[in-house]
Amino acid sequence: MSQDGRVTQNEALADELEALNSIYGPNTIVLQSESATEATAVLCLPELPFSFLASFPSEYPFDAPPTIVGTQSTGGSGRGEGEIAVSILRDVVGRVWVPGQVCLFDLVEEGGPLLQQQHEHHDHGASEDHSTNVANRSASPSFPETSAHDLISDAASSNIVPPAWVLSEPLTANKSTFVARAAPVSTLPEAMDAISHLLSTNKKVAGATHNITAWRIQAKNAQTGTSTTIQDCDDDGETAAGGRLLHLMQLMDVWNVIVVVTRWYGGVKLGPDRFRLINTVAREALVKGGFAKEEGEKSKSKGKGKK
Repeated sequence: MSQDGRVTQNEALADELEALNSIYGPNTIVLQSESATEATAVLCLPELPFSFLASFPSEYPFDAPPTIVGTQSTGGSGRGEGEIAVSILRDVVGRVWVPGQVCLFDLVEEGGPLLQQQHEHHDHGASEDHSTNVANRSASPSFPETSAHDLISDAASSNIVPPAWVLSEPLTANKSTFVARAAPVSTLPEAMDAISHLLSTNKKVAGATHNITAWRIQAKNAQTGTSTTIQDCDDDGETAAGGRLLHLMQLMDVWNVIVVVTRWYGGVKLGPDRFRLINTVAREALVKGGFAKEEGEKSKSKGKGKK
């Protein structure tokens, strides 16, 4: 929705705009205009001086990606910095868009830290060649397909290895927004480190209303051959949510994984429906990350061999 109340006719895009503005602030992305063929919006990434003009074809997100047209405002940034920023975002769009899936949340999560690093280099008078810098970022190590990942800033003081988080798409209901993350873990200290790393390096997550966590770990002692099972959860103030999240993981029979569901409360109480929303995004992250099969696949495998 724009400042004058304009709403796009593209339902998937409308939901995406609502989710982003709920998480990052009301003017993160503002719809400017819409025709039969495309919608245009202004995108402002958190803590950056410039904003971008983005175009969304009517076929988005099913058959066409968004386009970063250029900078809408440079906000007094360094000379040439806007062009570099546009190149970085275009590169990120090329990596995160998958036909049929919205990608703005992934674009902000991945592109924001890259642009922040670039901006800090500019502020400190870095002398590196910028075109090479953009190319190097394009060749950064790849992660599991269709997943978004938290990119850690240079300022992060943690020595913990960054977890390989797989994110669900944001889900918004009555002004509350939910996002789930899932990462592989093999020990309890590793699970605790994953939570600590997330909260110490992601301001939006650390400042959320609730971060509900659950983990299930099964390890075998190589010497004795005995198995150790660890499973637990934390509500983080969302009463009974952790136990329900753990129960979902038990039903899905997933092991050696930690799940964090982040909720930004929008001021409207959801009642019991909040548990369904928490489990919906958690299930998506677990399936998306390959920790559990789709329900349809499970049914097929169970039916094999039956006459």
